[in-house]
Amino acid sequence: MDYQIPLFNLNFDEKEANAATETIKSGWISTGPKCAELEQMFVDMFHVEYAVSMSNCTDALHLACLVCGIGAGDEVLCPSLTFAASANCIRYVGATPVFCDIVGSNHINIDPADIERKITAKTKGIVVVHMGGFPARMDEIMAIARKHNLKVIEDACHGPLSEYKGKKLGTIGDCAAFSFFSNKNISTGEGGMFISNNKEMAEKARLLRSHGMTTMSYQRAAGHATAYDIVELGYNFRLDDIRASIAIEQLKKLPADLEKRIEVRKCYVDGLSKIKGIVVPFADNTEFTSNYIMPVVLLDSTKEKRDHIRDCMHAAGIQTSVHYPAIHLFSIYKDGSWHLPQTEYVTDNEITLPMYAALTKDQVDFIVVTLKQALDE
Repeated sequence: MDYQIPLFNLNFDEKEANAATETIKSGWISTGPKCAELEQMFVDMFHVEYAVSMSNCTDALHLACLVCGIGAGDEVLCPSLTFAASANCIRYVGATPVFCDIVGSNHINIDPADIERKITAKTKGIVVVHMGGFPARMDEIMAIARKHNLKVIEDACHGPLSEYKGKKLGTIGDCAAFSFFSNKNISTGEGGMFISNNKEMAEKARLLRSHGMTTMSYQRAAGHATAYDIVELGYNFRLDDIRASIAIEQLKKLPADLEKRIEVRKCYVDGLSKIKGIVVPFADNTEFTSNYIMPVVLLDSTKEKRDHIRDCMHAAGIQTSVHYPAIHLFSIYKDGSWHLPQTEYVTDNEITLPMYAALTKDQVDFIVVTLKQALDE
């Protein structure tokens, strides 16, 4: 159906179209100068040493596991309340995901206490997902990682330019991955970025991104090399220059877009705070965040009630979503051994409301009123 208020809208205009057109006209459309330009923008804007463009965030997470030395027989702690890629990347390298619960309905990120409880002799790392662009409790998580000599991979796909105590998300752990999927803050359809302050990790990620080749086509075409060797079993995880040119324009727009999202969230929180029976996760957050999504969690509720409320909102022309179905309940991961009560409650009772910079106060007020009416039925 066509929604009066969609969940998300693209922040595209002629700038993205012109950038793609100019790249096509340049005669170089695969990985080349635009990818290099985008990587440098990440280095500058995220205050990180190294950035490597990727075909998507999933591939960036895959390589993050590889460069962290994770492999067969290892265990990696991760949340279940996230998209499947955050756990699949662990399996790609032959390791085992160990699912941890979230803190609770008011903080839907991985719980450091459950991380500590589930560490074994096989534990090699932690995948941290910053839900909605709101930071996980990184001081506690990094202290645990140092204590047990664990690698920390930040899945920061929701949080470009989000901060935790003055640091950009993605620059706190050993390495991180960002997404340029069509509904993300930076949107190119597909695409992603690997970042790290570790030179060895970044160099290995760059090597593995392109078949383990010592030089790439653009370097050879530019006269910087005439031959190459293959020194590792790599992959084809390259981003192309057409998408990179779009990402560059998106990244230029990002700071202003995030400032507008902050105002949208303020309108939401003001209205939602007057409604009994719901909690707004991260309502007490004071950090600068991307506000990728606008989640609310129903209190003393059931999945059936949540779904009825969503149906009422859809009937009123408001699109909603759920972030996320719990990974440990999917058939491929379900083995009956996981006890994640907070995760299971939230996955059954969370509603994601529309969030984008162009939302007006009147639209937010309408969404809030409609939600309240559905709750009162």
